[in-house]
Amino acid sequence: MSTSISQLKEDLAIANQILANEGVFDGFGHISVRHPDNPERFFIARSMAPASVTAQDIVECDLNGEVHDAQGRKSYLERFIHSAIFKKRPDVNSVVHSHSPAIIPFGVTGARLRPICHMSGFLGSNVPTFEIRNTLGETSDMLIRNQSIGESLADTLGNNTVALLRGHGNVVVANSIQLAVFRAYYTEGNAKLQAEAMRMSFGMGLGEPVYLSDDEARNSAETNAGQVERPWNVWKSKLPK
Repeated sequence: MSTSISQLKEDLAIANQILANEGVFDGFGHISVRHPDNPERFFIARSMAPASVTAQDIVECDLNGEVHDAQGRKSYLERFIHSAIFKKRPDVNSVVHSHSPAIIPFGVTGARLRPICHMSGFLGSNVPTFEIRNTLGETSDMLIRNQSIGESLADTLGNNTVALLRGHGNVVVANSIQLAVFRAYYTEGNAKLQAEAMRMSFGMGLGEPVYLSDDEARNSAETNAGQVERPWNVWKSKLPK
């Protein structure tokens, strides 16, 4: 195993731990990274609590969601979220799926998740919501448990950085593990801030809060993408020793 892949797996394990430590993951949630030497493969943890993931828990999958080095280890039922997005989006190198709690209301009320501060400009002006009933009707267990459902989700995501899953959290994509963690963290933070701003603004009869314009969102997202090592190192330093 090359040093680069070894480091990538180590970063992926740390990403799982950070997202758990920062409250984006709980006992559930997963993050993946595309194989640096084979774009038709990706790495993801075996099925386990994210806070406990180590580099030794990482398995390799293909873009149909098949595990190739299982060694008796099962990966997540919803690994097809990752395989389908990687297949559709060659620009994406890391995918996060979480049930971060502040996000859920935006996926079930019709309220649009919009960037309310410069740290979340990557959200853009149109965060889509995946409605699994359009694919499976009203009898599913809400899980993305095969490639076909994953492809429907990837279609909903389109070229966006974030998509909500109605009643089931969100997906976040980026070109690196560190940026994916950044976006997952600030997606949850934006949802909290936006909900509070909406309560204040509508409660006082002031109408909609002031959101970032398209240009503000795009420019702040570009600037912040070059700064991700700073929060990454802070979050990493806060992990239990």
